[in-house]
Amino acid sequence: MAMFEAIGGETLQVPETGTAMVRAGGAWRESGSPGFLVKPFLEDAKAGLRTWLMKTEPGATAAMHAHDEIEQVYVLEGSFSDGIADYGPGDFIVRAPGAPHLTACPDGALSLVIYASADRGIK
Repeated sequence: MAMFEAIGGETLQVPETGTAMVRAGGAWRESGSPGFLVKPFLEDAKAGLRTWLMKTEPGATAAMHAHDEIEQVYVLEGSFSDGIADYGPGDFIVRAPGAPHLTACPDGALSLVIYASADRGIK
């Protein structure tokens, strides 16, 4: 089960052909976890992909959890810890499906987060 669920609004799906685009403007959306706000760019269940800009507010935490998908995180600003290491701007993290981790963000962070279905042929 995914930790976060998309909350309404405009998001993209992978186009059959050509290119799709969404502007990143607009308000941040609640993610369902306090202190974790998202701007969903792409949410395509058929393609098994979700791409979000995630703002983690100072002091936000998430208890130990795991995702069914491959999780990729690129830290743009700020820092956070996942119980394994501390990460800051320029760090890229990739987690296997089911990898347990927590999130602690004492000072806030901005990250690009991509979830990809484990069934996408990646072994």
